[in-house]
Amino acid sequence: MSRPPGRTDRWPLPALVLWLAAWAGYIALRIGWQRPVAEAFGIVALLTFVVAVRHGGTPLRRMVMALGFPLSWVLAAGLVPMPPAWAWGLLAVLGLALYPWRAWRDAPLYPTPAGALDGLRQQLWLPPRARVLDAGCGAGDGLRALERAYPDAELHGVEKSAVLAWLARLRAPVTARVWRGDLWAQDWGGYDLVYLFQRPETMPRAAAKAAAELRPGAWLASLEFEVPGWRATLVWRCPDGRPLWAYRMPAAAGSTGAGSLAAA
Repeated sequence: MSRPPGRTDRWPLPALVLWLAAWAGYIALRIGWQRPVAEAFGIVALLTFVVAVRHGGTPLRRMVMALGFPLSWVLAAGLVPMPPAWAWGLLAVLGLALYPWRAWRDAPLYPTPAGALDGLRQQLWLPPRARVLDAGCGAGDGLRALERAYPDAELHGVEKSAVLAWLARLRAPVTARVWRGDLWAQDWGGYDLVYLFQRPETMPRAAAKAAAELRPGAWLASLEFEVPGWRATLVWRCPDGRPLWAYRMPAAAGSTGAGSLAAA
């Protein structure tokens, strides 16, 4: 499936570029301009922080971009004991197992808070035995929240990470079916509701997939992040105050409507 029009998200490339630029700037200040260590470090760390805040996009990305240079400098300077080489290799293997490279363009691990969807059925009604998909189910938190909202639904979950899919099978409701797979390759056509907790950059792609595959009357529900350019059928406030944006197919283009701002 082709990527919908819009800005291509190349994360984590911006972080890597910023870290390399920070080290290049630090070396230039130390060697080229003969600046003291503390001064060179302070200037580069401050500039890195400013760039991260302005261009990081999300709080997590800002933190990763801002802390990369200072933490690597602390390790390189020997201010803390350096882990052995095998420890770095083990961390890399564990990281890729938990979060495969191809999944970096999707959301990081965003667990749905416990009870976040309590009361949703009163706002977004589904018939008994409705088929519900948690697309990118992580460790199963979303499935548990969906089971509380729709105890008689047929719950499915798909997760790219083998480790997270295994955890989801352990933690999800007994009746839920969880498998390892790509949420973008999974056919959404047979579901009454597809639930997402992604991030803003992936919402246009999710919208294009929902418009192409979900049947009329089915729902796309997104926790926290809306679909740009679509008018929401329902905007509901979760018990913890987070917004849930719901779109009934066929979705309508235009400015986002007020929907139902029911306070749970």
